[in-house]
Amino acid sequence: MTDAVSRPTVLVTGGAGYIGSHVVHALHAAGWPPLVLDDLSTGRPETLPADVPLIEGDVGDHGLLDRLLAGRRVGAVLHLAGSIRVEESIRDPLSYYRNNTVASQALLEACVAGGVEALVFSSTAAVYGITAAGLVDESAPTRPISPYGWSKLMIERMLADAARAHPLRHVALRYFNVAGSDPAGRIAPAAAGADHLIKVVCEVALGWRDSVPLFGTDYPTADGTCIRDYIHVSDLADAHLRALEHLQAGGASRVFNCGYGRGYSVREVIAVAERVAGRRLAVAPQPRREGDAAEVVADARRLRAELGWRPRHDRLEQIVGDALALEARRAAPGRGRGLRRRGR
Repeated sequence: MTDAVSRPTVLVTGGAGYIGSHVVHALHAAGWPPLVLDDLSTGRPETLPADVPLIEGDVGDHGLLDRLLAGRRVGAVLHLAGSIRVEESIRDPLSYYRNNTVASQALLEACVAGGVEALVFSSTAAVYGITAAGLVDESAPTRPISPYGWSKLMIERMLADAARAHPLRHVALRYFNVAGSDPAGRIAPAAAGADHLIKVVCEVALGWRDSVPLFGTDYPTADGTCIRDYIHVSDLADAHLRALEHLQAGGASRVFNCGYGRGYSVREVIAVAERVAGRRLAVAPQPRREGDAAEVVADARRLRAELGWRPRHDRLEQIVGDALALEARRAAPGRGRGLRRRGR
């Protein structure tokens, strides 16, 4: 591991967001000095440790990036900024190519110009698209079925090409479904309204929504609902640390799946949430959403073998329980009533 005294500043784009703030806390606890760049469109400053500097700005701002990299002794970048909703990307594809792909091009140009040689990129399992049954490893065909997936795959392509032309080594972490929250309770809850399944079931359990939508009940799975691999956000944050340490030690560019290798259907997640919350949850069958694959489950053996990553929070009950605890902290007097007026 790099000696703490010689550790360079780590620029974390999107570091005030849900995943980004967990990564920043993990960096901070491990002795890495983080610098956060976030436009605060969805991020929240109060999620960060008090002594971590936050720059409000756009990751696509060339001038800002040049000043940050030149003036802050940035030695590595963790790039988590971007838009992440599959269905939204289908409705508004050009914004996803602008916010994800074009903005990332500006970041890579700034890294090359500023001499940054290590970058960890927040990618996604959506790059695989429709997958065959069984575990998906990193060599599986990449055939995205949404602009979101394509926007991330294009960034992976840019990184690979840049690495051949410049001394910019990278790790692309292909997230599967991220959920849960810091078990120590250090992260502030995000705003209501996100469409991730576990967040939705928690809002239903707290009375902020009427029911859990089942988007498709006729998939070729045991109970007809989609199957996904859910990873605890704290384990994902640790994967970022492992990737950073790999690059700082001179490791080669790599791509890693981030998941547990176990899939759960939507109905199974709801059943676990009912046990954790101690109440029944109403469900509302809906038509399939465009861009949803029937089953996506990670083969994450490469991450374990090459980076020594070992999950510590890989029980679905803990993932749901930590997510529910996070959402419950948002139910301050008056705020919960306001959410109910909006049907959440």
